[in-house]
Formats: sequence, structure tokens, C-alpha cells
Amino acid sequence: MGLKDEFEEYAAKAKTLPENTTDENKLILYGLYKQATVGPVNTSRPGVLNLRDRAKWDAWKAVEGKSKEDAMGDYITKVKQLQEEAAAAA
Repeated sequence: MGLKDEFEEYAAKAKTLPENTTDENKLILYGLYKQATVGPVNTSRPGVLNLRDRAKWDAWKAVEGKSKEDAMGDYITKVKQLQEEAAAAA
């Protein structure tokens, strides 16, 4: 299985993570996903009053230097880690 296929598999698995997954971890996944699928940030930073979109933008900006392949690999690793934590807590 290629990296892209594995990435898509884990992107689907990420949607099944428990509700109590922290916002911080969700933002990490969001930033890696956007970097892997879109590449570097291509929009301007949302305004101060738009906290949700601003946090998402910041998470994406934080991983801007990564290649798409590195972002995919990091995303897969993070989803695996969160799945293991959820299983251990269950």
C-alpha cells in the first residue's frame, strides 16, 4: 500500500476518534491534513473575532515547512497514537 492510500485510510479512521479527543489534537490533525492535501497555507489569517478558523489556520501554518509526504506520515502517526490512547482509556 502506498503512502497516499495509507493516508486516506487513516483520514477515514480519524473521523472515528472519540468525542473527547482534545481540540489541540484535532488542530494538529487538521494542520497536517491541510499540509498533506493542499500544501503551504494559501489564504490570509482570519480575523481576531473568528477564533475557530484562526486556530485552524494557525495549526496549518505551524507545519508549513513540511513536504506533503512528511505531513502524510506525521498525520498517520498521530492518528495511530490517538487510537492507542482511546483504546487504553476504554
